[in-house]
Amino acid sequence: MLASIIWILLAGFWVGQVAKRLRLPALVGMVLVGIGLGPQVGNLISADVLAAADELRTIAVMVILMKAGLGLDREKLAQQGTVALRLGFLPGACEALVIAGVSVWLLGFDFLTGLLLGCIVGAESPAVIVPGMLRLKSLGWGVKKGIPDAILTGSALSDVLLLLVFSLLLVVLSPGTQAGITLPGGMIVSPAQLLPFQVTSQIVLGGLLGWLTAKLLVLLLARRDWTQNAVQDTLVAAGLALLLVVLAADVPVFSGYLAVMATGFCLIEQDAPLARRLRGGFNSLWIVAEIILFVLLGASIQLQVLENVLLVGLVMLLVGTLVGRSLGWYLATLGSNWTWPERLFLLPGNSAKATVQAAIGAVPLAANIEGGETILAISALSILVTAPLGAWAIPTFAPRLLQRGEVDPTKVAIAQKTILLAAVDTSLSAAWVLTKAAELARRSDGEVIVLHVMQRHLETDLEALQQQIKQRLADIRHRFITVEGLVPEAIVRTAQDYGVTEIVVGKRGEGVIEEMLDQALVGSISQATIGLSPMPVVVVEG
Repeated sequence: MLASIIWILLAGFWVGQVAKRLRLPALVGMVLVGIGLGPQVGNLISADVLAAADELRTIAVMVILMKAGLGLDREKLAQQGTVALRLGFLPGACEALVIAGVSVWLLGFDFLTGLLLGCIVGAESPAVIVPGMLRLKSLGWGVKKGIPDAILTGSALSDVLLLLVFSLLLVVLSPGTQAGITLPGGMIVSPAQLLPFQVTSQIVLGGLLGWLTAKLLVLLLARRDWTQNAVQDTLVAAGLALLLVVLAADVPVFSGYLAVMATGFCLIEQDAPLARRLRGGFNSLWIVAEIILFVLLGASIQLQVLENVLLVGLVMLLVGTLVGRSLGWYLATLGSNWTWPERLFLLPGNSAKATVQAAIGAVPLAANIEGGETILAISALSILVTAPLGAWAIPTFAPRLLQRGEVDPTKVAIAQKTILLAAVDTSLSAAWVLTKAAELARRSDGEVIVLHVMQRHLETDLEALQQQIKQRLADIRHRFITVEGLVPEAIVRTAQDYGVTEIVVGKRGEGVIEEMLDQALVGSISQATIGLSPMPVVVVEG
């Protein structure tokens, strides 16, 4: 079992990085690793790990949905009116109905069996869509109109609806099952009659439990009476979120995944500083969860069942997306302020299948429903085709179809590499500057560029300076460079060339001019640097 985990994590990570170097989504490499390690090819994943695959995938999906909730923007959702709600029902429902009709024609299914297949294939993948939308939010694409927020919310609601209809059809189609329940008084209520109440219950109770869980997290974590750091905060939040998913499986009156997403969303409204801390923690969890999710996804794909339905399956996916889902997108955005390019973005941005298909694709076969093997094969095909395509298309087409707006750092984590420039000379101030730069770099896991501007009228002991740099920046990634020229201009020019985020300078340095300004509030070089620099300048005084 430990060997399997090592294979999954290391091979999944490195092949994912190779895929990124080839300008492909990392998940493509991870899925391929899963296929290679799985029972179909290499058989290097133990039976114990494969048996726990569903539970491990559940944990990974919980992480990504919590990330989604922590990245939602209430103001943008309110601005869109009913668009997010319509995106949650119309595209998936239209695609499921079209696939049902096509399966009757191409596969000889009856309509209900075809609709069962449509519910599986029509469900959207949070594992692909959520990271893609959060990345767009961090870069500003579509944020002005709240397009990523609408897609995130719509995807969660869509999966609730389709999974409920899937459960209903499973009861109706499974041989030997008694459809309906008997109420007191002898009245029999069919699953179809219960469906509207189930949908309402799943959504309303899911949202309510998410709000209550957020309240509990604020009570436990906001003041840090029980926890001391962000890691412990994330551990508590992840445990409660996973509890919601487990409870939903045992007591299926609410959507566990929707409750998790609602928890993150309500945390932003109730305690924004806590939400920011948790956002960073769940970003770190996702690094591992993503690898496990997609490698095990690849390992679960049944390659041998694809051959007989390859062409038919591709036609069904194409027709379902271009006809059914496109009709749903048009109806969902009708009357909105979305432009046609923004509506067109829904094609790459809202079509990926992976998580749900991997979780329930084999259920009809296990329930002995006629055509179950074909349903499993088409489910696997939808993963292989749409997950890599969606992960590639979202970042590729967003700059072409969406408008770029201002990023709200209170709603989404913005990945930014911290590069500090420490401008030093050979005076005592060099020690103060290096110490401050090291302190800032440790806080942000950044790197330091140490700059010394050579002056012709001054002798410089570079060897002693380099020794001091090595000593004070021993645990910091750094480099030492020298340039010639006027000191303030050289500092700012170098900072711009290296993409520096912050400059650290001493209040006073060496030289005749500085000695004449001992009583000044800020030394001439540091003052000039502040005046010239477009980035923040930290002035250090010993």
